Amino acid sequence: MTSASGAEPAQGTYPGGRGGPIEYGETSSAALTTAAFAGVMLIMVSVFQILQGIAAAAAGTVYVTGAEYVFQLDVSTWGWIHIVVGALALATGIGVLATQTWAYVLGIILAAVSCLTNFAFIPYYPIWSLVVIAFDVAVIWALSTLIANRR
Repeated sequence: MTSASGAEPAQGTYPGGRGGPIEYGETSSAALTTAAFAGVMLIMVSVFQILQGIAAAAAGTVYVTGAEYVFQLDVSTWGWIHIVVGALALATGIGVLATQTWAYVLGIILAAVSCLTNFAFIPYYPIWSLVVIAFDVAVIWALSTLIANRR
């Protein structure tokens, strides 16, 4: 690093003649907003998943099946699937709010798994499953944006 005059390197207290610590730039407010959105949405989706799973596992009569469907599992089995996915997504959402890189990647994976489980759950509760899928897509977008904008 040279001084402003361009002559000699600026001497400092750091090795290599640097005059101070390296600054990598501030985190933009847009990135923080996207991280908060992703974390809160992932937590919301996980709570929806857990509540949906509890309703399915506790009382099998809450959800009524309509037409025959390829993915036929017992409603209580679907309930436990939703509870497990929701619990994992809840922990990951907390990790996203704590700005953990592993949580960004795992959040995308869990949101995709949540999309698949809700797609398979459409015959039991179609409108709600589509709403949760839409929230999952928003989570995937937000987390992908965070990963793409990381330096």
